[in-house]
Amino acid sequence: MFMSPAVWIGPVASTRSTLIPQLFSQIDSAHKVWAVGILAMVSSLTAAITNLLFGALSDVTRTRLGKRKPYIIMGTIVTAISLIAIANVKSVVVIIGIWVITAGAENAVAATIYAQISDRIAPRWRGTISTFYGVGGTIVPQLFAILAAQFLGDVRFGLYVMAAIAVVLMIVHILLAQEKSNLDEPKVTMNKQNAIEHFSLPTKGARDYYLALFGKFFMVLGHTIITTYLLYIFTDYMSMNDKSAGAAISVFSSIMLFIGLIFALVSGILADKLKRVKLPVSIATYLLGIAALFPLFDANPWTMYVYGVLAAMGTGIYNSVDGALNLDVLPSAETAGKDLGLINLGVTGAQMLGALIASIIVTELGYQSIFIFSVVMEVVGGFLISAIRSVK
Repeated sequence: MFMSPAVWIGPVASTRSTLIPQLFSQIDSAHKVWAVGILAMVSSLTAAITNLLFGALSDVTRTRLGKRKPYIIMGTIVTAISLIAIANVKSVVVIIGIWVITAGAENAVAATIYAQISDRIAPRWRGTISTFYGVGGTIVPQLFAILAAQFLGDVRFGLYVMAAIAVVLMIVHILLAQEKSNLDEPKVTMNKQNAIEHFSLPTKGARDYYLALFGKFFMVLGHTIITTYLLYIFTDYMSMNDKSAGAAISVFSSIMLFIGLIFALVSGILADKLKRVKLPVSIATYLLGIAALFPLFDANPWTMYVYGVLAAMGTGIYNSVDGALNLDVLPSAETAGKDLGLINLGVTGAQMLGALIASIIVTELGYQSIFIFSVVMEVVGGFLISAIRSVK
């Protein structure tokens, strides 16, 4: 679980935040902001459907490979093929169309890979394993952002590299996880009652579940509208050239990596000792809001580095503890794949929607306004998480 975020978050997120914006800039510079926003809109709709669908399907799947592994394998293979296809296309419209497939495949992996914790880990160890997953989730995006920044001058080759890495890491994850056959589990008969249970939104005892879901959604949304346009913030808002921007992204990502890793490790240990998971998550969300204030008032690279320091602290804490919070508020263990898939949708949907909202804000109000929006989203997210009652 420590390295599993690298299977889907790494190749896809770095492509979406760095390589695709650069590709759009090369193909149609005049409309690059709107192109990223439209891509976010259509792929968020895809994510809304596929994340829930594959999470629910995996709950009722019975194969000799297990219930989650088939979706992890096929989702990764389709992701890799779509990245290779994008590398050979010079049309913004076609790239957006292919990215819809990428988003569907990404969510097939996202919805099933984390559900393995609910399937196979006893409750007493879930906080620990979630911390490992969170630490991996802190390291992976920054390492891949640094890697992607090296291919701004050769996006096509960068997409090939990301596709290859995705497949290799999927194989490593499958070998390490060793999910067994689940053919011996009782099959789920798809009558009306079971269909409603496994393919509908949870309703009973789900108050805190939805607070956690939407708290995470607003937290990720506030962070994503900044990181998705990271390249354009350095080039257009801070007037840097491509080479300088690539170097700045590497510095920013290094800050996010090392500080985020430290806080992920420390906060996980403290949360276990204090037996508190809600409080650290809400503090982390507010911290991200504070971070966005710095580049709001000064369009110089140092403010983004300060943002990186504070955001790394927040995301490190969040990634380490949030997984345990999600597991604690699940309405039912029988529908864990679907319900965790919906929470994952809070991440993927916010990531996709964030780019769309940012494109509108940038076009109408300028780059400075996205930082104001980020602050508001983080405050809303922190308030929702603080309102959870069943978890301390």
